[in-house]
Amino acid sequence: MLGARTRLARARPRSSQRLLPGLDGGFQIPEKLFFKIGEVAELTGLQSYILRYWETQFTALRPTKSPRGQRLYRRNDVAVVLQIKELLYQKRFTIAGARRHLSAEHGLSQPTLLDSVRQVREELKNISSLLHRHSP
Repeated sequence: MLGARTRLARARPRSSQRLLPGLDGGFQIPEKLFFKIGEVAELTGLQSYILRYWETQFTALRPTKSPRGQRLYRRNDVAVVLQIKELLYQKRFTIAGARRHLSAEHGLSQPTLLDSVRQVREELKNISSLLHRHSP
């Protein structure tokens, strides 16, 4: 069983990898091209399984994978993780609410079923008119 002191030491990021305070009061992400999931977990104070779950819930969070299957997060992905963490933990959004907020903020509006049906109907009308013009 781990003692309280050991658990706290493991929960904190190492000093060399901590997020650096930025000029705007936020945090600067260390200057690296890629971060492994364990590094992102340390930087953000989250568990790896939470990051993997968030990948399934948020389309804005899509780390690439190495040939060996290791998740590789870019700096932008780490920024998205921090934004999701703020929405869920500080602002108390639900996952669905955070998803809508991120979609609106990043301009990733998801088409509704009705929008999709309208688009298909319009395409079918266009095809029909083309067929009528070219038929004898």
